Amino acid sequence: MTDSQPQPLADRIEIRDLELLVVCGVLEEEQTRKQPFRFEIDIYLDMTEAAATDDLAKTVNYGAVVQQIETDLGSANFELLERMASRVAQLVLEDPNAQSVTVTARKVRPPLPAHVGTTGVRIHRSRQ
Repeated sequence: MTDSQPQPLADRIEIRDLELLVVCGVLEEEQTRKQPFRFEIDIYLDMTEAAATDDLAKTVNYGAVVQQIETDLGSANFELLERMASRVAQLVLEDPNAQSVTVTARKVRPPLPAHVGTTGVRIHRSRQ
């Protein structure tokens, strides 16, 4: 990288194994009931001020983020994992301290004839 290019943020908040019941799927039976989904969320931000001041306002309150995701997804219907993961990314980026986010969304019991533990998508979004 040259000096004129911004350096990627290495600081991140990690949310692991967030399990939520959500309506998501393209099959008719998937649209009639909530299913378990597991999320991994990496929130990238500069934590320098938060580390120096011990001030929650200088970081991302991951408890509030999880609650917002749970509330929003609990009342929504999705067909594609891609759309659901994108919605989670949107919610995270509503926090002004979050610079970018990587969201992994996994369907815990995919309706496939073969035994598959999970299926999923991973997306990365940055603040515009």
